[in-house]
Amino acid sequence: MPHKSENIFWTKGKVTSTQRAVQNGHAGCIVWLTGLSGSGKTTIATELERELFNGGKHAYVLDGDNLRHGLCSDLAFSPEDRKENIRRVGEVARLLADAGIICITAFISPYQSDRELARRIAPAEKFVEVYLNATLQVCERRDPKGLYAKARTGEIKEFTGVSAPYEAPLNPEIELRTDQLPVEDCVAQILARLSKI
Repeated sequence: MPHKSENIFWTKGKVTSTQRAVQNGHAGCIVWLTGLSGSGKTTIATELERELFNGGKHAYVLDGDNLRHGLCSDLAFSPEDRKENIRRVGEVARLLADAGIICITAFISPYQSDRELARRIAPAEKFVEVYLNATLQVCERRDPKGLYAKARTGEIKEFTGVSAPYEAPLNPEIELRTDQLPVEDCVAQILARLSKI
C-alpha cells in the first residue's frame, strides 16, 4: 500500500477565483478532449489554444504525450496506470483552472470512470467534456504517429481501440464528429460553449 501524507492542510491564497476572472476577463475552466488516437485531440487543442490566446484569453494545453515525458513518465498503459495518469492530469488541470487559466486537456482517457473522476476533481461547473467522435477506421487511416500499425502487429500492447477498450462518453457537453467536420468548425463550437462559462 502506498504511503499517504498525513497532517497536511490546504493553503488558501489571498486572491479569489472571482478576482482572477475579473482581472483576466474570463473564468478559468477545464476543456477535456477525449477520443481515440487520431481523432484530432492535439490538433483541435492547439488550434483552440491559439484562438483563445489571439482573443486575449489565458489558455494552456496539457497534452497526453507531453505529460508522459515528465509528470507521468513512471506510468505505463495498464488500466491502473491509465487511471493514475488521468487522476494526476485532473489535479493539475484543476490547479490551472483555479489560477484562472482555460486548461485544455488532450487525452484518450478511455474509461468513463476516469473521466468522471476528473470531472469531480474540477471546480464546480467548470468542466467541459468534449468527445471527439471519429470512427476507428478513420482514426486508423489517419494514424499520424504510426501507432495503429504497430498495435496491429502486436508491437504495442494495450492500445485503445485495438487491444484495449474505449468507453465513449455518455453525456458530454459537446460531441464533435471529427471525421466529418473541419478543425475550424470544431474549434468554433467549443468557443461558443466557453462563452457561456
